[in-house]
Amino acid sequence: MRFTTPFCAALLFSGVLFAALPLGLPPVPIPQDNPQSPAKIALGRLLFNDRRFSADGTISCSSCHRPELAFTDGLPAAQGIRGIEGTRNSPTVINAAYYTSLFLDGRRDSLETQALDPLVNSIEHGLSDHQFVVDVVCKDPDYPARFQAVFDVAADQITIDHVVKAIASYERTLISGDSPFDRYFFGGDRTAMSESAARGLNLFRRKGNCANCHEISWNNALFTDNRFYNIGVGYERLEPSIDAYLEGLQQSAKAGTKPGATSLTDVQRSELGQFNITRVVSDIGKFRTPTLRNIGETGPYMHDGSLKTLEEVVEYYDKGGEKNPYLDAAIFPLKLTEQEKSDLIAFLKSLTGK
Repeated sequence: MRFTTPFCAALLFSGVLFAALPLGLPPVPIPQDNPQSPAKIALGRLLFNDRRFSADGTISCSSCHRPELAFTDGLPAAQGIRGIEGTRNSPTVINAAYYTSLFLDGRRDSLETQALDPLVNSIEHGLSDHQFVVDVVCKDPDYPARFQAVFDVAADQITIDHVVKAIASYERTLISGDSPFDRYFFGGDRTAMSESAARGLNLFRRKGNCANCHEISWNNALFTDNRFYNIGVGYERLEPSIDAYLEGLQQSAKAGTKPGATSLTDVQRSELGQFNITRVVSDIGKFRTPTLRNIGETGPYMHDGSLKTLEEVVEYYDKGGEKNPYLDAAIFPLKLTEQEKSDLIAFLKSLTGK
């Protein structure tokens, strides 16, 4: 299914909670300081699609999160201003409302704080500061009245916090459930999935060990545990330099000095994953478990977009990932048969919902 409008935007009542949710999903978490309202969601959608919020006037949030591509961009790595390529794949925004941390390395704790970063990233929107966005908003013939209606602020009182609150409110409507899996598993409709997909579900929960991280609860399924793992992807880029890098950090710590310049490239620093946030060595190469909902439409896969198809993903896990000193213990050879691989892929494709 292609997503072209915010699902459930019309199902708000009292400006706070969803009146209905797609089958298989829990209530959407709504921050107390940013309640939902139809007007705020509509404003957020406009801001999400506004290309003026970039250094060259070409990039909006929707440039990397396109509705017709299930809110991804279909590229291995995101492209920002002037076509500059980043170092990571653009994850889908669908069901991002359920993440407890944002970005693949978990460096932000809410959709509101996440929305701040791409704007001032030199590769993405390329702005030098957030005031640029506020200035565009205040000079627009339509925005000030909308902000007044939503936040009860005059034009000269609008801040970047108002902007990102509206964007986050829109993003919280981008939810998807009621897939064939949901109708089969939660709805009790045993005709909703093919026999192959049903076998794949059994593999997913048992031999494949997939549900260890892509969780299925008794009454809902987010297909993520919101945790971080090193599954081996991308470590080959770090391997030539990681020992010298860590030794340099250790020497600086002993001497009580700031770490000197490192030989890591931008790509290598990106591959450090959650280590960039925690500075804990065991977190090297860890990235957050992504949701698997609509996985059939959100390729290419992995944090670096290195696997093009679901077939490649299943093969990667079947072989036990790429060995490295930080590989998670949950990653090991699965020894799937060709039929089991086919069944597992059929199940993954059954996760495309409404």
